[in-house]
Amino acid sequence: MSLNEATTGAGEAPGLHRAIGWGQAFWLASGVPALVLFSIGGIAATIGNPSWVVWILSVSFGFIQAFVYAEIAGLFPSKSGGASVYGAAAWVRYGKMIAPLSVWCNWLAWTPVLAIGGGLAAGYILTVFFDADSAVRAWEITLLDLGSLKEGLTLRIDATFLLGALILLAVFAIQHGGVLRAAKFQMIVGIAVVVPLLIVGIVPLISGDVLASNLLPLKPLAFGPDGAVTEGVWDIPGWTLFLGGLFIAAWSAYAFETAICYTSEFRNPASDTSKAILGAGLLCILVYTLVPLTFQGVLGVDGMLQDGIVDGSAVAGAMAGMVGGGSFIFGLMVIMLILALLLAVMTSMAGSSRTLYQGSVDGWLPRYLGRANEHGAPTHAMWTDFAFNLILLMMSDYLFVLAVSNCCYLIFNFLNLNAGWIHRIDSAETKRPWRCPTPIMAVAVLLSFVNALLLGAGANVWGEGTLMSGVIAAALILPVFAFRHYVQDKGVFPKQMLLDLHVSSRDLSIRRAGVKPYLALAAGIAVAVFGNMVFHL
Repeated sequence: MSLNEATTGAGEAPGLHRAIGWGQAFWLASGVPALVLFSIGGIAATIGNPSWVVWILSVSFGFIQAFVYAEIAGLFPSKSGGASVYGAAAWVRYGKMIAPLSVWCNWLAWTPVLAIGGGLAAGYILTVFFDADSAVRAWEITLLDLGSLKEGLTLRIDATFLLGALILLAVFAIQHGGVLRAAKFQMIVGIAVVVPLLIVGIVPLISGDVLASNLLPLKPLAFGPDGAVTEGVWDIPGWTLFLGGLFIAAWSAYAFETAICYTSEFRNPASDTSKAILGAGLLCILVYTLVPLTFQGVLGVDGMLQDGIVDGSAVAGAMAGMVGGGSFIFGLMVIMLILALLLAVMTSMAGSSRTLYQGSVDGWLPRYLGRANEHGAPTHAMWTDFAFNLILLMMSDYLFVLAVSNCCYLIFNFLNLNAGWIHRIDSAETKRPWRCPTPIMAVAVLLSFVNALLLGAGANVWGEGTLMSGVIAAALILPVFAFRHYVQDKGVFPKQMLLDLHVSSRDLSIRRAGVKPYLALAAGIAVAVFGNMVFHL
């Protein structure tokens, strides 16, 4: 059987190819450590000294959750698209409108990496070659004022947008050649990217530049009446800031689950799936522990409040300065950190496009997304990613985009962590190549409610309209799914989706878990509402 026939039948349109092992998937996910660059400045400048604790806790949560995702991915060796697709298969019995929410929210969480990463990389490049007051960096055309969502938010075209769009096109060209070519490219770039992040995390510890006074005491930031920075206390506003930090860190620190987006492209999905996600998780634990610790320990509160740290535009320069070594080393570090952002963009396009592709194949999203080229690349989904991110790239505040995106990501995580135990009840007889230890699954389910609390309590730390914007973005799947399912498919799911579930359309009405999934959903909503009502600044 040819590789192409592994995922498509004879005479069918080209599909994804079984061309990689877990090592290639590991490198495809190697852009995830670079996501620390996206929000490390914003978290540190908002929370203060406890920011390094936030990152350690968050990546630990993500690693525990990965065990559940590894199990449910093994149930579907012919599916791509990641944990959301496997989770949707659990929820479809309990509500046609609940299941696609998982896929949609995962895509909305991942796709903005293209815009944010491309924009930050463009900003770093412009900073290297042009002064802040130069005409190249100063010109801007404002298209739309979005101040009703967040003060100062606009849609604009400037040099960052144009350069960022070119970066996205370059990444598209690399991905167009298929998953194996992309994996080989990312392995080369990945080595060049992980190394500088580890240098940033290790060298300041060895040189003694990490000061205990910058890490302790573990008290949140506060501001006096005159705007001066003061040491906060662990009252409601203090805990709200901490939960807000955990909220935004989850977007980066949980993201190595993208390693299982390629299950249908693994040569041996039974063993490759768990190895890929757990291997990527161990790398992220290392990076997300060391880098925030040294970043906080070297810069301190005063350094974190400098211009450009909050929005991320000056983070690369600050990290390069932490290592020392003169102008050459400084320039080299900035270049390598730019490559890190490009790697993150590649990881996002590879993963998010496969989520769209599989969502189309399974009947959740419009049919046109379920097409691949002769190399096995889901090009229609990739073009959709690109077009959507051109709009996001025009936004003037990338941290707001990230925060809204993360609302969707925590909804996805809640649904899919609970999908683990739902699959165990409804698909108990299905073979599991890898099984999550039951105590770890229990902890992961508990973390699903922690994520619900972070959603309600932490979202609006990043802007008053963040939570509502996230809910509206998530709800957009309702008309999209209704069009696909009721207009295009006449209310019938595709045969392949049912075959993957090992059921017929009539079997979807058999709900062995009873009312438990509905109770879990109601409890999650209640926890989020509680968090939103209790925690405030």
